[in-house]
Amino acid sequence: MDLGIQGKRALVLGAGGGLGSAVATALAAERADVFLAGWDKTTLDQIRDALAALASGRVESHVCSLASADGVAGLADVVLKRFGGIDILVNITSGPPSGSLLAVDGKTWRKQFEGMVLSIFNLTNRLLPGMRKNKWGRILTSTSSGVEQPIPNLGISNALRSSLVGWSKTLAGEVAADNVTVNVIVPGRIHTKRVNKLDQAAAECQNKPVEEIVRASVASIPAGRYGRPDEFANVATFLVSECASYITGSMVRVDGGYIKAV
Repeated sequence: MDLGIQGKRALVLGAGGGLGSAVATALAAERADVFLAGWDKTTLDQIRDALAALASGRVESHVCSLASADGVAGLADVVLKRFGGIDILVNITSGPPSGSLLAVDGKTWRKQFEGMVLSIFNLTNRLLPGMRKNKWGRILTSTSSGVEQPIPNLGISNALRSSLVGWSKTLAGEVAADNVTVNVIVPGRIHTKRVNKLDQAAAECQNKPVEEIVRASVASIPAGRYGRPDEFANVATFLVSECASYITGSMVRVDGGYIKAV
């Protein structure tokens, strides 16, 4: 199937992480021009060089932090200067610290909101006008299974990522007539370093071996295993493709059946 995104300009946030790098790789394989954004220069450079050696499209990168307005504005400026605009925006942000909501103070809420939520709002506002003008655009935001089935000990993530769902659904209705789709992708237990850290944190919190935590987690997934980053990336790539032009305002799970709600 030709996904129709050859030559499209894609910006992938969190491109240095497991999910982001997998999505960037899948987009590059479809011959899109890919712009990588992340905070770890060494990792980002490695991914950029690997993709540049394999892909036929342009691959560029920029190191930045989404935790500040200046970092977001700087990223938008660089992308617009180098690529002239963006057709595909994949929003993936770092996960917040785990722990009880009872221990979260106002300063932490503000910091996490700025990095996980406000940064997405502001960056999208900078890049969206070009999509609307060209009458083609894709905005895909990765959240967490916690937006549908709250995850114990991840209250910050459950709360803030849920706000992205409401924003995406509202925005989808406002830009659909311009052939711009806005969707949410919901990863379940995809095997990344982030999931490994959460399993380790759960083991320490419950005073259990991490292997026991993993076994229990896997047992709760009907598919009987953690997902692979490339499985997540395949769905993400389809959702930002020409083939998915009539899918907007939707929330799509990649969870192996983990979420119990219909």
